Amino acid sequence: QRCYTVKDLQTILGVSRGTVYQLMKRKEFRWFQIGNGRYRISRKSLDEWLDKIHELVKAVAPSNPGE
Repeated sequence: QRCYTVKDLQTILGVSRGTVYQLMKRKEFRWFQIGNGRYRISRKSLDEWLDKIHELVKAVAPSNPGE
């Protein structure tokens, strides 16, 4: 599957429909409209965005939590 739907992203990210649309509006990943308010999100760009978020979390998270 090369593209995801908004509903797919809701499930993958565990967020609301509104949050997915906010992320799209902020251009956090590549997407396109296929008509009648239907959107598709690039799987590759979502994967890249998730990697970027993961790296940001690692950079600010303590390396030894609980110490």
